[in-house]
Amino acid sequence: MAVIANKESIKITSEKGNAILVSESDWNSIQETMYLLSIPNMKESILKSEKELLEECKSLEKIGWNLDNIKAL
Repeated sequence: MAVIANKESIKITSEKGNAILVSESDWNSIQETMYLLSIPNMKESILKSEKELLEECKSLEKIGWNLDNIKAL
């Protein structure tokens, strides 16, 4: 089905109104985005974090993690 395989949406039209069919994965993403944006200052926090310099971030080694720890999760 194109909705799932190609991540497309389908517009369903009728005399009573229209609807949009999206995959469950896309719907879950939309719901998560709406939830996060409903939290006060969350958008600003996300945008601020995107601007952080990579050098300011701590490496996995500095926080006591390595890739084996992550793979074990």
